[in-house]
Amino acid sequence: MLIITDCFVIDKQKRPQNKSNRKKKRAKAQANLWLYGRHAVAAAVTNPERKILRLIATKNARDWLQSQAFIEQPILDSTEEASPQEIDNILQAFNLNRSNGTSRGTTKPDIAHQGLVAQVEELPARPVSQLCHNPETNDIVLVLDQITDPQNIGAIFRSAAAFGARCIITQDRRTPPFSGALAKAAAGAIEHIPCARVVNIARALDELKQLGYYCAGLMGEGREDIGKIPSDCPVVIVLGAEGTGLRALVKEKCDALYRIPISEKVESLNVSTAAAIVSFSLRAQQSVHRSSRDATVSISADHSNIR
Repeated sequence: MLIITDCFVIDKQKRPQNKSNRKKKRAKAQANLWLYGRHAVAAAVTNPERKILRLIATKNARDWLQSQAFIEQPILDSTEEASPQEIDNILQAFNLNRSNGTSRGTTKPDIAHQGLVAQVEELPARPVSQLCHNPETNDIVLVLDQITDPQNIGAIFRSAAAFGARCIITQDRRTPPFSGALAKAAAGAIEHIPCARVVNIARALDELKQLGYYCAGLMGEGREDIGKIPSDCPVVIVLGAEGTGLRALVKEKCDALYRIPISEKVESLNVSTAAAIVSFSLRAQQSVHRSSRDATVSISADHSNIR
């Protein structure tokens, strides 16, 4: 049934887009990602898994690229030179949305691109089973439950790289594209820390536990201090969105809930700050455990030699 008005035609029988069409649209959007900032772009162009569609730089930024020993000549040869204003215009032409870097919105971007931008394709998708198989004792995996702020996600990637996390797992539907402000906040870490996007976080935790991981949920009302997180097995740190925290089913899937001890004067910490603190704490505990284990082995060996 068609209703014809003086402005437009409405098809009442028209159905919502099916899932395959939505997936196609998302795939098209993800193939049009923009990275900006020197560290983010330099990391991308040296990542063999990253497909670079365009590389644009001011003269100063190109000179900076040339000064980096890890940048190969073919990369420099493919660089398009532009002025800062021209780069602003290029980003504006693609309607770069400051929050995520995809082609949305019409507001002129207010972006500190440092004279260096790259149009790229999304990195190849990898499942949890591939990224987390055969875990080692000191493996750390970060799981992000409905964390959607690009700056926070980028900062978490940066902390994950700093403390040697094995990978990050996010929810596919609610996570912004890994470009724009997110990539700049990560300072190149999205090229070094693998990420699995999953449909269901709770099922992903079940899969991780089957693979041998201990799942530690981080919440303000956690019963135990983060210093009590086991350091003698691979650990998954589950982080929730600020305000809402972990969802009920996700909490149920965690082996235990932990808290960061903070002053009563402060209600909570930014989630990216919390991710850095708990990652550092666990790495420190693992180091102590490893030293203690090595000392025990050494003492045992000495006693064996005496006999």
